[in-house]
Amino acid sequence: MNAKKLGFGLMRLPLLDAADSTKIDYETVNGMVDAFLKGGFTYFDTAAPYHGTYSEIAFRECVAKRYPRDAYTITDKLSLHMVSGADKLEEFFAGQLERCGVDYFDIYLLHAVSGDRLGEAERIGAFEFMAKKKAEGKIRHIGFSFHDTADVLDDLLTKHPEMEYVQLQLNYIDWEDKDVQSRACYEVCARHGKPVIVMEPVKGGLLASVAPEAEAVLQAAAPQASIASWAVRFAASLENVVMVLSGMSTPEQVADNLASMRDFQPLTVAESETLDKAAQIVKSKESIACTACRYCVAGCPQNIAIPDYFRLMNQLSKFGDTHIGHAKWNYNHTVGEMGKGKASACIACGQCEGQCPQHLPIIELLQKVAGTLE
Repeated sequence: MNAKKLGFGLMRLPLLDAADSTKIDYETVNGMVDAFLKGGFTYFDTAAPYHGTYSEIAFRECVAKRYPRDAYTITDKLSLHMVSGADKLEEFFAGQLERCGVDYFDIYLLHAVSGDRLGEAERIGAFEFMAKKKAEGKIRHIGFSFHDTADVLDDLLTKHPEMEYVQLQLNYIDWEDKDVQSRACYEVCARHGKPVIVMEPVKGGLLASVAPEAEAVLQAAAPQASIASWAVRFAASLENVVMVLSGMSTPEQVADNLASMRDFQPLTVAESETLDKAAQIVKSKESIACTACRYCVAGCPQNIAIPDYFRLMNQLSKFGDTHIGHAKWNYNHTVGEMGKGKASACIACGQCEGQCPQHLPIIELLQKVAGTLE
């Protein structure tokens, strides 16, 4: 991959109607794409679930129809939850090519792999299907995006060494996080010799607007740099990272990313120390002392993802109520797509509190989660 390290993630595109994610503002996207390509960047990332398949259509209308095929690189994904069985793989893939307006994908990723989804991927022959399409010339390179622990990632790469790229959630707040395990997963990829594509470098926009105390630290060190640029540069500075995706929603976000990445310079030692200081301030804003040990989850009769919901509440404490939309989206995703119980489904049986090493008042805290996120 010889492109500059900034990629255009097509998952948060500008809309004509804020209530309808399929109503994409193509005119604004055209301008964003033009600026991106003019800046010397070529990498685009999409997936069928983004904007209800209209992200792929937006790519066709705003990029594929307006630029020659050698002017851009396009990555799409095999989203398992949208494919009912092995007999639907061909139809799903053909639909993606058509919606994107291309004859082949430069990179094709198995989407959002976890330990739970790995078995499903193997059952329907997803890995074999991707290898077949690569052999046919419909895919140039294969890999997967990943959401699980470092141990699961190590097992997956050991079983499937044919995977060429790994897409990871990686940012300076999640770098040492015990749940996300960004550093540990990054190091697994390095050991296996797999280049990393970074998603969520700005954590869904949360790291574009941090606690005032943390913002003051960053601005004192670099008054002209945006808060978001620190997060993007952190990810891009890692040696084994070949691409950093940014889900850009406005022309201003494109301009900001171009300013920091056009002539990219890795973080210096002093800048890394400054960013670590800011990160510690952000982390200190956590309001629930949950360590995500998950002892509370195993016996929950309502299948409530207690640590996950507490993490969302801590994000609100860290970053402020301006990020309530982001927290609610993640909450609804966990309840809807992942099938976890709502916080309000708690029946106050108390088994979780009996298992909690931190002795947290979980029942009371779940009531606050429901009041805030439902």
